[in-house]
Amino acid sequence: MRFQISNLKFPIAFAIFWLCIAVSGDQLLLRNAVVHTVSGTTLNPGDVLIENGKIKSVAAHIESDASVVDLNGQHLYPGMIALDTSLGLTELSGVRATLDEREVGDFVPDVKSWIAVNPDSELLPVTRANGVTHVEPAPQGNIVAGQSGLVVLDGWTSEQMAYKKPIALHVYWPEMNLDLTPKEKVKEKAKWKSPEDQAKERTNKLKALDDFFQDARAYTLARDVAKTNSAADPGRNPSWEAMRPYVRAELPITVHADDIREIKAAVKWADTNHFKIVIAGGRDSWMVADLLAQKNIPVIWEYTYQQPAHDYESYDSHYTAPEILHKAGVKVSFSLGGSTFIASLIKNLPYEAAQAVAFGLPEEEAIKGVTLYPAQIAGVSDKLGSIEPGKDATLFACDGSILDLRANVLHVWIAGKEMSLESRHTRLYNKYKNRP
Repeated sequence: MRFQISNLKFPIAFAIFWLCIAVSGDQLLLRNAVVHTVSGTTLNPGDVLIENGKIKSVAAHIESDASVVDLNGQHLYPGMIALDTSLGLTELSGVRATLDEREVGDFVPDVKSWIAVNPDSELLPVTRANGVTHVEPAPQGNIVAGQSGLVVLDGWTSEQMAYKKPIALHVYWPEMNLDLTPKEKVKEKAKWKSPEDQAKERTNKLKALDDFFQDARAYTLARDVAKTNSAADPGRNPSWEAMRPYVRAELPITVHADDIREIKAAVKWADTNHFKIVIAGGRDSWMVADLLAQKNIPVIWEYTYQQPAHDYESYDSHYTAPEILHKAGVKVSFSLGGSTFIASLIKNLPYEAAQAVAFGLPEEEAIKGVTLYPAQIAGVSDKLGSIEPGKDATLFACDGSILDLRANVLHVWIAGKEMSLESRHTRLYNKYKNRP
């Protein structure tokens, strides 16, 4: 048998080679859909021609010999992108062994979140089945938590799933609020801190953060000098090496800040140091919408369904916030946040945007908030986020508007390959639907 295999090695390899060429050259025509291009007009009806995993053509009608999938009026969208999530890093919030969303230490910029993604997570196919094709697993921590990459929800290993790495450094801005609860009313009195001590601790954290970035900038300058003068080389340090693209403003820093004072302080810090930042969370960002628009700082809005934080706010302040930001000129990307409890709900991403539409946000802006804007923030808008020739054929089709809770996703393609919509949810449904 060994002899026969060795003799057949070349013919088999030759056949596989030509088979791969034939398969890669296949074309697919998605016909008769309501094509939401996102970057342009909506075509109704419209056709999309796919070749080699890329979008080759988009038009009202395309003549081609390609294999045809008649979508029969279904709505076709680019794959949705969920930024700032714990998806892939956590499975069961109550089981510590399944949680890998944070590392020990206040300053760990060399942490790479995409390496820790679990490709076998049951939460990934559940999320993908509702049209979310890419996510950003974000590290959590105290101050500088590490770097994140963009992950595609297809692949056998974390390396295969890493679509772009890194895309951002995550900084958790020190909280500005002070706990004024008297010591006698606190259960754990040993952990109680006076307002003065809390203010001092906050000041120390802010100074430590600024010092850390100044040290990183000094290291970057020293490394640049070392290119022409090896005697001045400070040696390689993993933490400082990780910081180089961020102190140079080559990549954005995602600043997690909610309170208006935190957001204003972060904007001033970034402006002073010429850093490129994105505000994540952004609970009070609508209160400083003009400032964010002036500085061209996008917001990853994560508070759609959260209760207002202040008793003087209207009940709908979080519903109307995206429209206020949009009117001011701020790009709003929707997210559910990085909490481990939320990981299983990332599939509900479009409904965060839908609620904002019900309170004034234009529908086209809501769609951009889950497709094109997150692609721009992640630095992949040349490949994802809209249906345009040359971009990845990462699309999904559903039997209604994706902003309608009643709509069902019927097809998902990632780079031209149709994905299975099977998940733990569907398996359990099929198992128990005919139970006697």
